Amino acid sequence: MTGTDRGRPPASSAAAAAGAQIQRRRRQRGMSQAELVRRTGLSKGTLSQLEAGLGNPTIDTLDAIAVALAVPLTDLLTRDSDPGTVHLPSTAAAHDQPTRELLRRISGGHSLELWRLRIPAHLSIDGVPHAPGTIEHLLIASGRLLAGPADDLRRLQTGDMLAFAGDTPHAYRTEDQAADVTVVIASPATT
Repeated sequence: MTGTDRGRPPASSAAAAAGAQIQRRRRQRGMSQAELVRRTGLSKGTLSQLEAGLGNPTIDTLDAIAVALAVPLTDLLTRDSDPGTVHLPSTAAAHDQPTRELLRRISGGHSLELWRLRIPAHLSIDGVPHAPGTIEHLLIASGRLLAGPADDLRRLQTGDMLAFAGDTPHAYRTEDQAADVTVVIASPATT
């Protein structure tokens, strides 16, 4: 079925992005459509259309959904729902002035934990999968290591940043050097 079936206009990219975010956030919380319908007062048909990107939700409707999902309204309006694994290689710092880099903007609606992880040389750690929807961010303060999803380890060095799905098996492995890593764990907020 296309967006023009039964007299429906084609879905806008904004409506499609909002629908994808509604469905993604609902599923991250283990919430059924029926439960979200109950919490928002929307009809099941309306919610189904919104999640399919076929609706044209009002701000009030999106706000009701955001409140029910315990996320900021802006989280439902973002278009980059899953950038996948993000690896930012280190960059050179300016020698005569401060160097600031925005590495990753993390949307609201999360529980954030900031950890310092120090791993001696020649050590392997298998990470236990976190709650569904969790993202791990690693910033290498010093040293080198292999890290990331167990099936897609990345070679990292001082200054590199890596973000990956923390709700799947992942690992950290050092070789000849120890590593000092800042870890930010972003998990969906519990309702």
